[in-house]
This record gives sequence, structure tokens and C-alpha cells, in this order.
Amino acid sequence: MDQSKKGKCPVMHGANTDTGKSVMSWWPNALNLDILHQHDRKTNPYCENFNYAEEFNKLDFEALKNDLKTLMTDSQEWWPADWGHYGGLMIRMAWHSAGTYRTADGRGGSNTGNQRFAPINSWPDNVNLDKARRLLWPIKQKYGNKISWADLMILAGNMAYESMGFKTFGFAGGREDIWHPEKDIYWGAEKEWLGKDRYSDKFDESSLENPLAAVQMGLIYVNPEGVDGNPEPLKTAQAMRVTFERMAMNDEETVALTAGGHTVGKTHGNGDASNLGPDPEAAGFEEQGFGWKNPKGKGHSEDTITSGIEGAWTTHPDKWNNTYFYLLLNYEWELKKSPAGAWQWEPVNIKEEDMPFDAHVKGVRRNPIMTDADMALKFDPEYRKISERFYNDPQYFADTFARAWFKLTHRDLGPKSRYLGPDVPAEDLIWQDPVPTADYTLSESEIEDLKTKLLNCGLSRTELINTAWDSARTFRQSDFRGGANGARIRLAPQKDWAGNEPERLNKVLNTLTELQEGLSKKVSIADLIVLGGSAAIEKAAEEGGFTMKVPFSPGRGDATAEMTDEASFDVLEPLHDGYRNWQKKDYAVQPEEMLLDRTQLMGLTAPEMTVLIGGMRVLGTNHGGTKHGVFTEKEGVLSNDFFVNLTDMKYMWNPVSDNLYNIVDRKTGETKWTATRVDLVFGSNSVLRAYAEVYAQDDNKEKFVKDFIKAWVKVMNADRFDLK
Repeated sequence: MDQSKKGKCPVMHGANTDTGKSVMSWWPNALNLDILHQHDRKTNPYCENFNYAEEFNKLDFEALKNDLKTLMTDSQEWWPADWGHYGGLMIRMAWHSAGTYRTADGRGGSNTGNQRFAPINSWPDNVNLDKARRLLWPIKQKYGNKISWADLMILAGNMAYESMGFKTFGFAGGREDIWHPEKDIYWGAEKEWLGKDRYSDKFDESSLENPLAAVQMGLIYVNPEGVDGNPEPLKTAQAMRVTFERMAMNDEETVALTAGGHTVGKTHGNGDASNLGPDPEAAGFEEQGFGWKNPKGKGHSEDTITSGIEGAWTTHPDKWNNTYFYLLLNYEWELKKSPAGAWQWEPVNIKEEDMPFDAHVKGVRRNPIMTDADMALKFDPEYRKISERFYNDPQYFADTFARAWFKLTHRDLGPKSRYLGPDVPAEDLIWQDPVPTADYTLSESEIEDLKTKLLNCGLSRTELINTAWDSARTFRQSDFRGGANGARIRLAPQKDWAGNEPERLNKVLNTLTELQEGLSKKVSIADLIVLGGSAAIEKAAEEGGFTMKVPFSPGRGDATAEMTDEASFDVLEPLHDGYRNWQKKDYAVQPEEMLLDRTQLMGLTAPEMTVLIGGMRVLGTNHGGTKHGVFTEKEGVLSNDFFVNLTDMKYMWNPVSDNLYNIVDRKTGETKWTATRVDLVFGSNSVLRAYAEVYAQDDNKEKFVKDFIKAWVKVMNADRFDLK
């Protein structure tokens, strides 16, 4: 079209949808606070008093399960089911929803329904899962608010297995949907799909960059053709061991999940993958939100292209059975190329009756296939032992897979107290981080009496506040692990973490235990830890001129070592804590960036982060008692002095090193205070300074104390799901 004949564009291109650039792209090194805005409710279409648990509990759960089972064999003309059964597709959708979970930071996983949004909805490993979700839409439409997309996708996977003859371990609801892309989650530094730039040593699979779990950009686990697309089962086994371990799975669970996932369904690669159209986020309007259109042949059915590998793993891919191990272990396998040109393994001299029928062409049998990951189960010595045991004991395999599948699909749902629905298993599992239920209540007078005892037990207010903070700060809203409930700060490994100042912590715990033993009504150490911090803050506020209550909700239990999978808590160790002005060592990432990451994991907003930092500094809670950022003459008193002095232009900031500054009086040249980058970012960053100025105002002294207490209580109660 002649550009001169086009009308003038009526849109101001402040946010250009073609280039993806924003106004902040002019300043690429500016501190990006977007990760904290994920907690902003403005994108949520539901009102603030919407309670998903209440809606879920209204659900006719059996009717929903029956509708899902009916869907499995209700083949749609626009996307026909393989062998007339959508089971394989729905299982892959559920698996890939849950499989993004990683233990290092708890992000990813099925908990938010993020498979609906970019980038995950357009990952190469998720080709054609857009069709699975669209097939589910009529059921989502029918049950509406009572079932989230996040829950529905996992339940669909369960019902797929059950409709194919497998008994699952159970199901729990409770996953709440997000409403925008989690664009600030780090999925890797690569700038192209299937790029690989996440290993410090390209020959060592264990050198995979933290917190990542997948081996390449856009994959869920490992490359099915082999490491870097080169078939080599023993090397693939190394990659599998690393990536599954980072998703909280051991060798036996890895073998069970691989085999159980490949017992049903098929791969699709019957054509040239280069013919596929753009992914969903790049496709034209006319595609109705779909991606990867195949213009060749039917574009679906026998002409479907997904992974590029083509074929089924087992003889009867629409039924649960044990033929996966029979075929894997009893046949020799050779490398071949799929019609799409991908490497795959096929059996040598297979019996005709062991060949599966074609998924769409009636009466035609095809060779089964194996990926390089499947062959790893045959060639790796440890995986081979497990595979042979599963082959010889099908019931043991089924039981192990059922538990592993439940763990895969529920690992990021958090403790059992968050589970909803009639199919929640009765058994407590150690990876759920169980905590005993408190068997007592406390009246207001009893709480006040305990506060007095805590303030007079010989511990300083700082010791009480720091112990409460350290106990609670481990909470991660990504997978709902950690937090003060259970008082696992008493147990290994937490009691020995450098960030918890073990010597100080031991003193506090011994004192609290002595206090507990003298009580007429036994109160958990977990409650005493939190209440001690609350009492100390109340006293600090009172000395600042404000008499306020710090709300306290008793009911925390004390976990035991037997309830604690010690090794799994290593990933919760704080390597930095900007709130206590500490980091274990120097890192490539700046301290203020690590502060944002920790803040987002704790479920806090930017204003909450700001007020907490200001309060923690004047309360003197720095790790090791350092004075960096303690901008007050009244240390230990809850005041807005941090913000007042931070924003006072009579001081200038002189750098001493990359993370240390002298705060110097402009007139006298005297160094008044010292500070770190975490302290000073609240005065230098334009957004954070705006928040800091609010709290520095003369008329907001009371607001500061109220907001600090509110944010503090949020941290203390973050893992109290019984209060939500």
C-alpha cells in the first residue's frame, strides 16, 4: 500500500508493541522494580474479597471429574485425538505446567497457571499445548470461578491417566491463577529459542547455572534428541540427573516419571518442522490465539508436528500398561531420523504384535520409538537397575509413579494446609514440610502476660526482633515453603546457617526453651519467637511516642527433625538479606538487585520493602551488629529517622568501595554514618525515593510506624494459611 495514502496514525507510540521497547529502555542499567509489581492486584479481574477456596468448595467435584473423563474420548474435528483419546495431550499439558518448577528459588511450576501466558505458552517444548487448553475451555466455562486454570490443567492430567486405567495418588486444588505474564522470572540468558548458554563448563552437565533446571531455553527438561541434539544416552543421563534433581526428584522418581509419562500418548514429527507458522504470541489474529500452524496436509492428525520425533513409546499408547519397560529392555534399538529430521531410536527386528497401531490411519502398525532420555534408562547403570526393578514389579512401578506424579504436580502448592478438595491424600509426605497443629488457644490477657515475660527474660529487644525475622524470612511465595511456622530455625540445617548468626541464635533459643518450660500452659517455640519480636517492636514504638499493638495470632506448631527433610532446606538458606544489611560474600549481582529478588519471594511490595528497611535500620537489626544505614541517634527506637536523614541534603555520600559509603556532613566534613548500596538506593532510585520521602515527612511519623507494623505482621504470618 502507498504509505502516502495512509491516514496519520492516531496512536501515541509510548509503548511500541512492534519493538517491545518501553520508555525505560533508554536506561538499561536502572534498577528495575517490575518484579515487585507482580503482587499488584490491578490486573486481577476479580474483586478484592473474591475467595478462591470458598468458590472451590462449592464445586461439584465428581461432576467435574466425569466431564473431564468424557472429554478425553470426545474427539474434536478441528483437533482430532490420537487413537480417539486426548489422554496423552492432557498429560503432557499437566506435566509441562508442573515441570517448570525449580527448587533453587521455588519459581515455575503449576501453581499460577502461567502456561497461558508468554513466554511459556510459546516455548518450543510447549508446541500444540495451546490446543489442549482450548479443548478444556468449555469445561472451564461451565464451572467458572470454582476451578482455576491452574487447578484444571493438573486435574485434567489426573483424569487422563484414570480414564486410561491408572489409579492416581490423589489431587489437591488451591492453585490461584495469575493474570499477566511473569516476565521478570529468569529463564536463562539466551536470546533465541533452544539456545544454550547456561553452563560454566560446556562439558560438565552439573555446571548448569542456578537457579535454572532445564538444559536449554524453551525446554522443560532435557533435549529429547540428546545433549545439544546429539544422541548419547550416557551423557543425556547426566543431564537428566541434574535437571530432575533441581526439580526435587531423585533417581527412582526420575525413572518413574520418564517411564510413566511415556507409557501413554505419542510424539509428533510427521513432516518438516520448518513449515510451522509462528508461535501463539506471534501468530496473526485469524489464528484465534493458536500457534504453530502446519499448512501441509491436514495440519493435524497424522500430519501433526510437535517435537519433531514421530511415534509412540508403547504397544498400547491409549492404556496404562507395563510395555514401556518390556520394549525398552528386551529389544535392541538403533538410531534413525524421523520424517521431520529429528534423531530417534527404533527397535531392531520387532515382532509385529509389539508394534502400536497408527494413531489415525486405521489398520497400519508403526515402529515404537524411544528418545535419548528413554535410552538413558537402559544404558545408565543406576537407571538400568531401577528400570529392571520396575519391569519385574509392575505394581511397585505403578505405586512409585503415582507418588512421583503427585509430587511433580503438587510440589509447589506448599504445605498440606493449603490443599483443597475431597481427593487430598490422608498421608503426610515429608516434602510437604509438615507442621503439627497447635493444641491450645491464648486469651488477650495471656498474650500480654507472655509479652512481659519475653521482655524480661534477659534477651535484648534486638535479639528478639532478629530471631523472629530470621525465622520468618525463609518464606517463599513461589512455592509456599519456609516461614516461622514450625520453628525450623531450631533444627538442622537452619540453626547453623551463617545468616542466622548461630551463636546468637543458640542463646535466644536456650532462653526461650527455659521460658517455655516454666509456663503453666505450654506455648510453642514458634509462637514465642514471633511474639518476642512483636513485644520488642511495641516497646520500640512506645519509646518513639506511639502506643500501638502488633497484632499476634497464636497457633504455630513446632516441627521435629523427623518431620524435616533436612537436605531439601538447603535451597532456603539466605545468601543475602538486605533487610539485615548482610550478604554472605560478594556476588556478581548487586546487593540492591538481590534485595528485590528476596522481597518478591517473600510476597512483599515495593512500599512494604521500603518501610521495613527503614524500620529495621533504626531498630539496629543489622547482621553482626554493624552500623551501616543506622541513620539515627536513637538506635532501638522505632522512628522515621532513617528516611529523614537519608533525604537530608546537608549530607553527601562518598564512596569508599563498591558497597560502602561514608555519609559526610557537608559543612564539617565529618563522617556521620556509613551505608551500603541497599541503604542508599532508597535515596537515589527515583521510585524508591518517592516512597522514602513519604515516610520522611513530618506529618507521616505515625503512618510510618503503622505501615511498618502492618508489613512486619505480613512477614510473620506469611505462612499462616489457616488465617487466609
